[in-house]
Amino acid sequence: MYQPNMIRNVAMISHGGAGKTTLTEAMLFNAKAVDRLGRVDNGSSAMDYEPDEVKRKISVNLSLGYGEWKKTKVNILDTPGYTDFVGEVQKSLRVVEGCVVVLDAAPGVETGTELVWQYADERKLARCIFANKMEKEHADFYKAVESISILESSANIIPFQLPIGTGDKFSGIVDLIRMKAYEYKDGKAQERPMPQDISERIEKYREKLIDAAAESDDALTEKYLETMELSEQEIISGLNNGIKNGTIIPILCGSAYNNIGVDRLLDLIVESFPSPADVGVVCGVNPDETRTVSLDDPFCGLVFKIISDPHIGELVFFRAYSGSLTNGMDIINATTGHKERIGHLCLMSGKHKNNIERVGAGDIGAIVKIKGVKIGATLCMTSNPITLPGIDFPQPSISIAVRPKTKADQEKMGLGLHKIADEDPTFTMHLDHELSQTIISGIGETHLDVVVDRLTRRFGTEVELEKPRVPYRETIRKPGQGSYKHKKQSGGRGQYGEAFLKIEPLTTGERFEFVSDIFGGAIPAKYVPPVEKGVRDTMDKGILAGCHIINVRVTLYDGSFHDVDSSDLAFQIAGAGAFKKAFEDANPVLLEPIVEVECLAPEANMGEVIGDLNVRRGRILGVEPQGKNELVKANVPQSEMYKYATALRSITRGRGSFKMKFAHYEEVPHPIAEKIIAEAKVAREEEHHA
Repeated sequence: MYQPNMIRNVAMISHGGAGKTTLTEAMLFNAKAVDRLGRVDNGSSAMDYEPDEVKRKISVNLSLGYGEWKKTKVNILDTPGYTDFVGEVQKSLRVVEGCVVVLDAAPGVETGTELVWQYADERKLARCIFANKMEKEHADFYKAVESISILESSANIIPFQLPIGTGDKFSGIVDLIRMKAYEYKDGKAQERPMPQDISERIEKYREKLIDAAAESDDALTEKYLETMELSEQEIISGLNNGIKNGTIIPILCGSAYNNIGVDRLLDLIVESFPSPADVGVVCGVNPDETRTVSLDDPFCGLVFKIISDPHIGELVFFRAYSGSLTNGMDIINATTGHKERIGHLCLMSGKHKNNIERVGAGDIGAIVKIKGVKIGATLCMTSNPITLPGIDFPQPSISIAVRPKTKADQEKMGLGLHKIADEDPTFTMHLDHELSQTIISGIGETHLDVVVDRLTRRFGTEVELEKPRVPYRETIRKPGQGSYKHKKQSGGRGQYGEAFLKIEPLTTGERFEFVSDIFGGAIPAKYVPPVEKGVRDTMDKGILAGCHIINVRVTLYDGSFHDVDSSDLAFQIAGAGAFKKAFEDANPVLLEPIVEVECLAPEANMGEVIGDLNVRRGRILGVEPQGKNELVKANVPQSEMYKYATALRSITRGRGSFKMKFAHYEEVPHPIAEKIIAEAKVAREEEHHA
């Protein structure tokens, strides 16, 4: 068990395809935690081990690896780069003190880089930038450095290294702190003479480095102004202080694929990144709840990842913030109040599980076969409860309906979807009883594709996808009236009931009012409720297109009955028939749900965004500046928002985001309404014949 000051927790974050997983593999290989360099492209990666990751050749899950470097334990959290899986990034950033922002040295900063940078800013994390893929043909370290200027930051972002060569001639790095050059062969660094062809750049960036070190500390600033010199140790001390407090962000370079510069990245993490002990104290959601990041304080930890394994059950990943957790210990889930006994602790590296007896403050471990725990839950001592702040996740932005292919798949589908939702808070599912559909929602289309793949692979459930139905409504535009006599004689007691109804539109937003205006005993009082039931049942089923009818006042003003043949059922049928006739007489119309959309996008894309909303029959309510972006508010028919997340991502190159909520109902334009009504009629006929 490591002391908290001898642990580093680091998240690898970037735009998709920058090489985070390959870099993680190289770091683990250098730390001798794995015996070979895994490759994403041939499926041999230790981090991307899930079948859906091997198949797509991208990370879709947060993976954890660890190794020892210079007597310090380094926990590396490898995150997906594609925005569909941003929830995995949020999980990792909640439990680390620092992160490595990986850039592809050819394009430099990309859309996903901006997004994860913003997340790291929100959590005030120490970080460094690693310009990766320097071995590629179009790699350009200096252009990549220039591209970093678009990242909003008050920190001094500065190269600590310069590359020797580029493309297939990239062979090593210049260390600007120690002023030494290193050439790599088979992943091993050998000191070499300084390259003369970049001597001017070395001098220029070395000067910036010393300035940054001097500015990080008042005493160093004073000395530098007096002598214009700092010792190597003073430079290192100043830079380390700046990295830990977030005022300096180093830029390193290398090739994860060729294992160049990876050892220097590990050096920086161990020597310059904050340890859990540097955080000092963690606070609970209540001000008086605090813990020291120490093995001596009572245990508390935060659950940040759950895997449902069909062979071993649930695997619960947690970050220990204070004290230590041991096998056989009794703890409480502070979020639910449930008590748990720890039976089996382990450390995870990719899919490999190493059993251990104890996990101490600052470290990350996993618990096997513990039930009823959700992501974001706090685990702590029963005698010293504390509730730690949870994890904020983005809301799902795209939905689709799923249905089981067979009856045998029905129960398994529900169980599987609930398990996946427990593992992934950015995924939700619900049964829409009104529309008789199971709706699943996620961050993007690839996200939902992965969910469907997991349903099949892990839970043996075959499902079919379909477009979510829209909860249209029906109403009337003017008063109407109708009557219906239900009379049936077939031997023995017959059936008889007659009802006269008046209906009128309600403008108060109420769904339904029923008024009895019967006088003179035309219908006995006991038959009024059955008439109302017949009306309500018809309103639930709809008349135009099978949609709920709303905003109608119904008045029962006359009718007739038979002393022997009248019954509740007869008047229920009469009420339904009279309502249908009155409804048809009252200029019925179809209503559609309108959602209020708030779309945040770069100013440069706002014209296209507004144009797209207009094509979707949207009504623009206003546009407001929001920093570099603009926020457009619009009312848009819900039916036009299907797969909008994908369209917005395409328009803004992933920089746009939106949220929507129900606003009100509006009348459907006549041509569209006719089409919806015709489709509903066909569906009813098909259902009847089936």
